[in-house]
Amino acid sequence: MYKPLFGAILLTSCIYTAFGQTVTDSTMARSPIKTLTLKQYSDFMKGPDLLDMALPATMNHYPMPDDVLRYKKELGLSASQVQKVKSISDYLQLKKKEIGQSVVRNEKKLDELFSTKKLNEGDITFYGNRYGLYEGEYRTSVLTACYNTYNVLTPQQTTRFWQLKNHN
Repeated sequence: MYKPLFGAILLTSCIYTAFGQTVTDSTMARSPIKTLTLKQYSDFMKGPDLLDMALPATMNHYPMPDDVLRYKKELGLSASQVQKVKSISDYLQLKKKEIGQSVVRNEKKLDELFSTKKLNEGDITFYGNRYGLYEGEYRTSVLTACYNTYNVLTPQQTTRFWQLKNHN
């Protein structure tokens, strides 16, 4: 008789503790969009950090612009090269923020549609597929940035960059 009662009390205690801890858990803090944690929301507003997006380029020696800028002195980049790579980097950062903010708007719209019960399968398909569109747009931006950065460098600078990058 006491075992089931003890089990129920233990289960209730665990549930209460779990829910109580979510309030203090930083990953569960409230964000302006209820379907995103505060960290997810902040990350999207800054722009997604999707390093894997560059893998086809970086694995084949097309560098990320920010990485090249870190080694500008060691690579002997000219002022013109620095300006071009900086411009590529700035555009990529702009795209990151733009896409992250688009994801947040999309998530807000999905939440609104579900919470007001004013949706249909077409809406779900449309807004669900947009995530793939945003990811594709970002990947295109990252790969294009790598390609354009590669084209700014001389072959010797590219070789030297990868030697420096792999050494550190």
